[in-house]
Amino acid sequence: MEKDELRCVECNEKASELHRDYSNGILKITICESCQKPVDKYIEYDPVIILIDAILCKTQAFRHILFNTSLNIHWKLCVFCLLCEAYLRWSALHGSERSSDPADIIRYTKEWEFYGMFGLAALELAAFCGGVLWFLWAVVGRLRGGTPELSLLLRALLLSCYGKVLLIPAVIWEHDYSPLCLGLIKLFVLTSNSQAIRVILNSSRRLSLMAVWVGLLSETCVAQVCSKLQWSVQEVLTFD
Repeated sequence: MEKDELRCVECNEKASELHRDYSNGILKITICESCQKPVDKYIEYDPVIILIDAILCKTQAFRHILFNTSLNIHWKLCVFCLLCEAYLRWSALHGSERSSDPADIIRYTKEWEFYGMFGLAALELAAFCGGVLWFLWAVVGRLRGGTPELSLLLRALLLSCYGKVLLIPAVIWEHDYSPLCLGLIKLFVLTSNSQAIRVILNSSRRLSLMAVWVGLLSETCVAQVCSKLQWSVQEVLTFD
């Protein structure tokens, strides 16, 4: 991270450094000039504690992760979560069906269906992020005269989707998730998205919730359109 990107996790003021390195490996945490508190207390914390605070959606933990670390795994995390989501959708279509013949054409048809599910999940995520970024660009950039950093917001949105890793048990143990469980996971991810937007823009909860709502609406519209197209194609193939 660049020095001008560092932020105090308590008051969100910019900081030039997180700590000072003295001789013999002695580190001293920098004190914020604005709030007179440590700029980033999390540099001394175990990663597990940071993860727990992030799960609890604590603002300080989000500021530490988004501003004061060089965590650049958002694209890898995004692809991994999309693979899990695509597998769940694909397995929901076929259940416990198995193909005994490795050369069976049905097996390869199902494989292409998995790729289709991955593409659909990626398209819905792109629609969600696009809706959020468009709304924030329109509101913050146009109406309020600000200049939101869209690349930083995109990184924050992708990292805050970490809640989707809760789908991993369903992939490993082939657990049949109920709609309620999947809904709770979705709610947690949206809550994390909202908190990430608040941290990046230092905005009100209302603005971040409205941005998430616009993104969710965009995602739902894309999902509905794709679903109708899928049914139309299936009807044509069945008719033929």
